[in-house]
Amino acid sequence: MDDLDKELKALFDSPLLDMSPGELALFDVPEHLGKKKEKAEADFVAQRTKCEDFDLYEEGFLKVHKELKEGARSLIKFQESHYKEGAYFIVGGVLMLLDKIYESKKDQHHKLDGRTHCVFENGTESNMLLRSLGKALFIDGYTVQESVAGTEEAFQKHFGVKDADVQDGWIYVLRSLSEDPGIKGVADLYKIGFSTTPVEERIKNAENDPTYLMGKVKIVASWKTYNMKTHQFENIIHKFFSAVQFHVKVQDINGLMFTPREWFVVPLKIIEATVEKIIDGSIVNYQYNRSMQMLEERTVHATKEKPASQIDTTGWAILTLNIKQIYFDQILSGDKKAEFRELKQSKLNMYTWLDEAEYKRYLKRFDALRLYVGYKRDRASALVEVINTEYDSDSRMVVYHLGKVLEVIS
Repeated sequence: MDDLDKELKALFDSPLLDMSPGELALFDVPEHLGKKKEKAEADFVAQRTKCEDFDLYEEGFLKVHKELKEGARSLIKFQESHYKEGAYFIVGGVLMLLDKIYESKKDQHHKLDGRTHCVFENGTESNMLLRSLGKALFIDGYTVQESVAGTEEAFQKHFGVKDADVQDGWIYVLRSLSEDPGIKGVADLYKIGFSTTPVEERIKNAENDPTYLMGKVKIVASWKTYNMKTHQFENIIHKFFSAVQFHVKVQDINGLMFTPREWFVVPLKIIEATVEKIIDGSIVNYQYNRSMQMLEERTVHATKEKPASQIDTTGWAILTLNIKQIYFDQILSGDKKAEFRELKQSKLNMYTWLDEAEYKRYLKRFDALRLYVGYKRDRASALVEVINTEYDSDSRMVVYHLGKVLEVIS
């Protein structure tokens, strides 16, 4: 009985019993907490209606899609400076035209706002606020860059061919004519390479060469090259398309196995546009968006000398947290999908808010987490979307389920 009395005394002396009624209601987390994000996105989604005069815009959408697939246009991470009438964007995987901006004005934070007329490629339209559009684009969108000059023009401009110049090789693109089902059935399969001899001469014995998949090939594109370091070309383009390299083992006529490295699964027009950017030197600013099969301009991260956010987060609810490097890296790579924080007495106001009328405590809702590595002045940081927030009563942890990494500053 003495032991039981001690346990009871310790229980009634617990500091938890000194909590206010609101604090005692800490773990009363109602179901409607999950609805705030839906409300925040309502202006972007709910106001879409059928566009009665969509025929006026359809040709423009088809043209932009064609130019994107050909590499004449490219994608770039959205910034507010991209707002202008007639600009195209991709949001949530859907192509959209910012047709008009009405009642343009600066809000209390000196940021541009106003009503818009937006037309979507699926035949709908919306008069959403500019701020709502911007938030959707930051989370899951791109700006569509204007069209650029053609490949042949870029070649001529770069090489500046003169009578005294000597040709130094050919850039070529080949398509396999193999009857092997594992090769014939692969759409957009091309070999990209450079040759110092005429391409027709180079491929004469293709059916006996594992480099050409032991089958005949067809030349689909080739360019004479002048005045460029052509020996570096293959390394550049192979690295650029490494994510879509075609992996196959081929047996030669002697029974030896080879793994060709110069075949890629990528649309021909994208290859041509990439060659153009290698020639004019702008390739360093681009990467290949494999899922959308489009060229995407790289996001330029802020440097230590200028660790400034490129995203306007005005009106966002952002929770700032410190995090260890190992977990930071896992979030950036996509391996870590949630961030956890223990709900301590000292952190109540940070993670929750109190409804004094009902004496109920609720989890605070955040649009994003601003994560910092350590405490040094030049520390790396990231802005990460929060798609849901929950409380795990067993571990007493607040769980922030993470979406896209919106920005990285290193």
